[in-house]
Amino acid sequence: MNKGASKSVSDTVRQHATDAYVRPTQRRGGRTLTINVGDVHRAVALRNRVPLVCQALESDKFLRANELKVVSKTGPPSGQSTTVTYTYEFIDKESSSPKEDPWTRLRGVFKDAFAEWGGGEAYLRKERDTFYGSRPTK
Repeated sequence: MNKGASKSVSDTVRQHATDAYVRPTQRRGGRTLTINVGDVHRAVALRNRVPLVCQALESDKFLRANELKVVSKTGPPSGQSTTVTYTYEFIDKESSSPKEDPWTRLRGVFKDAFAEWGGGEAYLRKERDTFYGSRPTK
């Protein structure tokens, strides 16, 4: 059987959640959304697959694909019930991106100044020559 030809049950759950909950919230401009496991379980017409639905809804694959993070999870201590409800928040792309290294931001800052001094090498040579003040010639 060709694995790429068929969609897994988890993929079906993730796709339903994306189509029924995530996209409509995005279209409305919402920042948060909630998904109830029992609602998804019924909508996808599953039987006794609640743990699978829970795993699919908190999987990295689902979260990354929709740029979400789990804000809260309510339900019984087992975390495997139709009463489990996830609350998600859309990740702000700017705040989620890795912070830029401050040294990288400085790259090229003195480009124009060095150009006035004949380039970076010329500047360094001049600085090294005058670093200790006037040197007596031998």
